[in-house]
Amino acid sequence: MAKPKKSLTAVERRAEELDTIAAVLPIERRDELAELLTDHDVETLRHLVNAGMGDNTLRALTSDLAYLEAWGLAATGRSLPWPAPEALLLKFVAHHLWDPQHRETDPDHGMPVDVDENLRSRGFLKSVGPHAPATVRRRLANWSTLTRWRGFDGAFASPSVKSAIRLAVRAVPRTRGRKSAKAVTGDVLARLLATCATDSLRDLRDRAILMVAFASGGRRRSEIAGLRVEQLSPETPIETPDGAPLPSLAIHLGRTKTTTGDQDEIVYLTGRPVEALNAWLTAAKIESGSVFRAIGRWGTLSRRQIDPQSVTAILKQRAEMAGLDSGEFSAHGLRSGFLTEAAIRNIPLLEAMEQSRHRSVQQASSYYNNATRRSGRAARML
Repeated sequence: MAKPKKSLTAVERRAEELDTIAAVLPIERRDELAELLTDHDVETLRHLVNAGMGDNTLRALTSDLAYLEAWGLAATGRSLPWPAPEALLLKFVAHHLWDPQHRETDPDHGMPVDVDENLRSRGFLKSVGPHAPATVRRRLANWSTLTRWRGFDGAFASPSVKSAIRLAVRAVPRTRGRKSAKAVTGDVLARLLATCATDSLRDLRDRAILMVAFASGGRRRSEIAGLRVEQLSPETPIETPDGAPLPSLAIHLGRTKTTTGDQDEIVYLTGRPVEALNAWLTAAKIESGSVFRAIGRWGTLSRRQIDPQSVTAILKQRAEMAGLDSGEFSAHGLRSGFLTEAAIRNIPLLEAMEQSRHRSVQQASSYYNNATRRSGRAARML
């Protein structure tokens, strides 16, 4: 007689369902999410995957959904209601945007101590003090998106919610921080590359990562981590008037943060970055699949791609090896550094945007303005 199968608990079933979308939506804390998210949450995520939403957007939605559910449980003792009543949205704003000076005289102002301790003990809350307004706005926007995908209308655009955010931001002014305090311009990049001087796998990989990320227009860390050999196609070498032809390579980016699924964005590499990339692929014996892979403690090459966060970790490690302050740099510094260096070298903005694939001239030109203002005549009148 066949032994009956053990029936799965709701948490175990959700964990299995999360596994089915892990190929598109990598989830590191699957078991914890399975306990935190509801059946409807998991079904919404599956629906978003099937709808073809971008991987990075899905990761952000999942992260914010997990935080919202954790906060809802800590603040109300129940899972989030859908749609959320206006009072709950106002409570969320009050718990995350508050005045530290007012908190000194009124301990009930801001996020309650028990809610704070609950979220902090579970790893959902790390910062001290009120949240950044941009973070609160992003989570409310994602909350609104998830509400619409469930077929409901929310109170996110109500005058009281908008007014609460506006007044809270005004009460605690913050200066907008850059994603990377310093741009990785050509001189900084040269110092980073100087630390990759050997033929070890790690040095060859890191050198290729830094050069490809910068030269391809300052690619985002997710694009570098997810790059596959199948996206690379050799191009006809570029002839030069006074030297050997330069190797050329096309990178088919496919869908990116600013494109739709029907567009195939292409950027080009020429010269040294192509040589660095080929040297890595040859040494690592990579002919298909992920281009940039993890390397174990003893130099063992993994078959899996590196994590997007590893791009920042590699940059910071190389900055420290180069004698720079690693805290001043992040992966986004490669993106801002590309445009800043283009401005320094007097490369036309539109030409640089063809490589960086920025859609907004206003956003891209800000890097140009910062570079030219420092050395301009207006800054040197005395």
